Amino acid sequence: MVTALLVSHGGARWLPAVLDGLASQSQPVDRTVAVDTGRDADTLQQLAASPVIDRVVEAPRDTPFGTAVRDGLAALEPAGEDEWVWILHDDATPAHDALEQLLATAEQHPEAVVLGPKLREWPSLRRLLELGVTISGTGRRETGLERGEYDQGQHDEVRRVLAVNTAGMLVRRRVLDELDGFDDELPVFGNDLDFGWRAARAGHTTVVAPAAVVFHAEAAHRGLRRTPLTGRHTHYQERRAALWTLLANTPGWRAPLLAVRLVIGSVLRALGLLLIRSVGPAMDELAALGAVLGRPGRLLAARRVRRERASVADREVRPLLPRWWVPYRHGLDAVVDFGTALTGQAQDVAERRRAAALRSDLGTPTRPERERRELLDDEDELAPDSGWLVALLTSPVAIGLTVFLVLVAIATRDAWGAVSGGALPPAPAGVGDWWRLHTEDWHPIELGSDVAAPAYLPVLAGLGLLLGGSAQAAVGVLMVLSFPVALWGAWRLLRVAGHLATPLGAPRWLLGWGAMTYALVPAVSGAWGEGRYGVVAAAALLPWLAHAGLGLADPEADRRWRAGWRTGVLLAVVTAFAPVAWPLAVLLVVVLLAAGAALARDAVWQRSVVGPVLAALGTSAALLLPWWLPLLVRGHAGGLLLDPGLLPVASLDSLDLVTGVVGDLAAPFWPGLVVALLAVAALVPVATRIPVLVCWLVALVAAVAALLLSVVELPLGGGTTRPGLALVAVLLQGLAVVAVVIAGAAPSRRLVRGSAPRVAGAIAGVALLLVPLSGLVWFAAFADDELGPTGDQGIPAYMEQSADLGPQHGIVVLSGSLADGLDYVVRRGDGPTVGEPEIAALTAPEPRLTETMGALLSRPTPAVARSLAGEGIEYVVLSSPADPRVAAVLDTAPGLVRAGTADRTMRAWQVTAPLSAESLAAPGSSYRVVLVIVQGLALVVALVLCAPSRREAA
Repeated sequence: MVTALLVSHGGARWLPAVLDGLASQSQPVDRTVAVDTGRDADTLQQLAASPVIDRVVEAPRDTPFGTAVRDGLAALEPAGEDEWVWILHDDATPAHDALEQLLATAEQHPEAVVLGPKLREWPSLRRLLELGVTISGTGRRETGLERGEYDQGQHDEVRRVLAVNTAGMLVRRRVLDELDGFDDELPVFGNDLDFGWRAARAGHTTVVAPAAVVFHAEAAHRGLRRTPLTGRHTHYQERRAALWTLLANTPGWRAPLLAVRLVIGSVLRALGLLLIRSVGPAMDELAALGAVLGRPGRLLAARRVRRERASVADREVRPLLPRWWVPYRHGLDAVVDFGTALTGQAQDVAERRRAAALRSDLGTPTRPERERRELLDDEDELAPDSGWLVALLTSPVAIGLTVFLVLVAIATRDAWGAVSGGALPPAPAGVGDWWRLHTEDWHPIELGSDVAAPAYLPVLAGLGLLLGGSAQAAVGVLMVLSFPVALWGAWRLLRVAGHLATPLGAPRWLLGWGAMTYALVPAVSGAWGEGRYGVVAAAALLPWLAHAGLGLADPEADRRWRAGWRTGVLLAVVTAFAPVAWPLAVLLVVVLLAAGAALARDAVWQRSVVGPVLAALGTSAALLLPWWLPLLVRGHAGGLLLDPGLLPVASLDSLDLVTGVVGDLAAPFWPGLVVALLAVAALVPVATRIPVLVCWLVALVAAVAALLLSVVELPLGGGTTRPGLALVAVLLQGLAVVAVVIAGAAPSRRLVRGSAPRVAGAIAGVALLLVPLSGLVWFAAFADDELGPTGDQGIPAYMEQSADLGPQHGIVVLSGSLADGLDYVVRRGDGPTVGEPEIAALTAPEPRLTETMGALLSRPTPAVARSLAGEGIEYVVLSSPADPRVAAVLDTAPGLVRAGTADRTMRAWQVTAPLSAESLAAPGSSYRVVLVIVQGLALVVALVLCAPSRREAA
């Protein structure tokens, strides 16, 4: 007796053919039950109207395949030991004699209790899909067929296999009952392999009957339909099923080794998928691995059930699995296929380059105006290309950029991890310290401070969260990845600038030169070596800001508005690290609007023209609100132009600005001077003179702004300082690079006539080559820097541990001598970390502590010690080399006892009075919280407004 069991899930488009095939069988079925899990009205109507269906069972949409089969069988009484169950899918139509051939094979092979048909592709009807299936040690579904192989009778032999597809499977009902059907842990995919493996271990035989044919559409596998069990991640479900099947069924000691192999293999597969830019499947690989290994209890329970039901030795099942070398053969085939494709693509790239060169000779533009405009907004949609790996292997420029990044990585290897030095203070213990500093209105620094935290802290904290909450990693990544970020941003900017200047754009080698030259500016200027992390970060983001700013000139109003919001966000980030960027931007906007009004007044003052520009300035101001508003309100306006870090502002003269020199650790000045001279020579080509003049106009505005700011005195807590102008030097070097690249995009035919232009061109070419090459060699081999691993700061370890207990365990560090003068600083917690020096610099000294320290060093009394304890001072440290006269005074001070130090040249004392820190208590205020909430809302709104709109297919 044969019971047909049809499982359906929204298969109305295939169901009529399936029902016709079932009704036209040369060997009629005895009874048929249909289980519908789709709750689709059309499907249910077709099933109810079909005369071949005896009963319809409805199940929820998330019913696993195994449960659906059990529900269908439960609706029918068993018909004895000889009952066969013929399982069909709603997208698998059987040939008219499929059941007859299956039963005939079962009669010829009475040992077989599970039989499967030959599966052919529907709708092609000729391509082979499966004739039995097994699974390799990597989880690959092995059919033994070539991809797209046509059925020519070459596999028409009955043979034993590990498993057969459930689409058309003929199985004894008693075997289904014995093995408890299909595993619900495999709700859609892989249940056939798992069932066949369990049946084989239980001593049952599965054979394939090639004479029986079923045509299968594989709707779920091909993504033709989605169910609540598959969702949009079909690859995840398939991979998870493969991993579960292997780990649940592999017996004995081989399972742990297999698990290790699958972990390594899954990671490699994910990397391979990323290599071909299949991000979704790559993430599915890792997610599937985590889903299986993340539930060890269920996996162990499944293995225990399979072990209890096994009745044959593993050696009898192992021949049904693929040979060990099969996965490696597939890997070799993939390499060969990739090499063939790579060769073909490389030839195609070469052909397209030759065609582009021919069009250039004929004077035909290769890019229409629309493509030139889209370059301004290439974040909106990535253009299809041959892949970055192909570009790398076929482009000398790409190879040169890769070598450049490798050498930079070698030169900056010491900056990975905990690093500090120069202007860069140590990082705090975690990003939580940055969030606290950003959100609190009162900081336990010195004797307490209401100075607003630096604006860059949320950026660093967000970066640290991406790196697992490590503040040290965030600082290291900021310093090291500034080079590739600047390189990438400069390439994008120069590419757009070249195409705006001429239709053909700048040659790729010139783009590479410009990108490498600019990316090295923070290093050769000395900013990187001195740890001026604000300048380094701002320089890396400056090309991205300029690229977004170019979008403000887009002919389409919608793109201009999006460019305005995008420019505002980037301007806020750049200003957070280099505050001078905002007044520079304001001055540049005023000049450009004035120039535009003089040329076309009516056009400039249109809402869609001036609006995006003002939106950019307004967005940046809103995003920086928790920083600049408290500084203005509380009288700390000097912080609006204060560079981050510990070092004083770099003193720059006019030559430093021209040559891009920022600090004492800069490279020789001549490479920067060569770039400036080349920018002057960039005025020669007539075709690109206007965009080069625009670069010079921006440079002039920046130079005037630097001149005006250089005479400004910024009030600090205990003195004055000058605004940080290091970003201006970086900006001028960047503008010079842009001017040179734009001039290089000019048609060269007019420039090569005569010997003098040729000699000048040769000299310029040599100079171009030497600038990045000399800078890279200097940075990689000869540069000095003040950066190094964060180490001992001179305070005894037990004092540092005590200071970590809370702000009331402060340390006063004295330095100097009675002859030259004494100075002191108050250290709390783990000392000044990133974000705190700016607050301390703007915090005015407390007169009461100064008076207390004066009394301590002149006429110490018990009241002086109690005063120190009341300010939360636990230790007094006289830094090395300790002045013996000062040490003698403190030795006799009442309320102070000598404390031990590892360094014999320094002295320390502990305050014995009870400690308190009432002055450090934060006053109650919601002022800061409101500003931070407004900042967060502004960020969300800005990101939504600057996001690209979806493009409709043409």
